[in-house]
Amino acid sequence: MPLRPLVLLSLAGLLVACSSNTPTPIAPAPGPASKMTEKQAQASVELGPLPAYQRELSGTLQGAPSGSDVELALLVIDERSRPQQLLASATLIGNNHALPFHLRFNPDAFPAGARVELRGRVSQSGQLILHLPSQRILQANTQALGPLQFVTAP
Repeated sequence: MPLRPLVLLSLAGLLVACSSNTPTPIAPAPGPASKMTEKQAQASVELGPLPAYQRELSGTLQGAPSGSDVELALLVIDERSRPQQLLASATLIGNNHALPFHLRFNPDAFPAGARVELRGRVSQSGQLILHLPSQRILQANTQALGPLQFVTAP
C-alpha cells in the first residue's frame, strides 16, 4: 500500500477527531459553597444519637473563611510530636461563622498513657491558610471543648 494515501487518511482522521463538539467542563465559580457542599457539611453535623460504644468531642471552630476546607483529626502523637495513629477525623466546609463540629471516636482505640491531640487545618484552593493549635485530650470521654480559634499558618 502506498504511503501517501495512508498519511492523508491519518491526517483526515486526526482533523475529524479534533473537531468534535464535546463541551468543555466549566470550573465552579469561586465564592459561596455550592448546594452539594452545603448538604455534605450539614450531613456531617447531623450524625444522630451517639451510640453507646462511641465517645464524642464537640465544640465550635472560629475563623474558617467561607468555602474553605476544614479538616480535624484526633491523633496519637509520639515524643517527637509526630502523628502515629489516626483515631478519628472529620472534614467540614467553612462558613465564615462559628462552625460546629462533632468528632466521634472509639474509646477502646484510645491508648492508655499515650499523648492524644486534636489537630486541625484550613485550606483554600489547596493552600494551607490556618491551623488549630494542638488541643491535648487526656481522657477517652465525651467532651465539649467549647470555641476553638484557628490561627494563621506559618
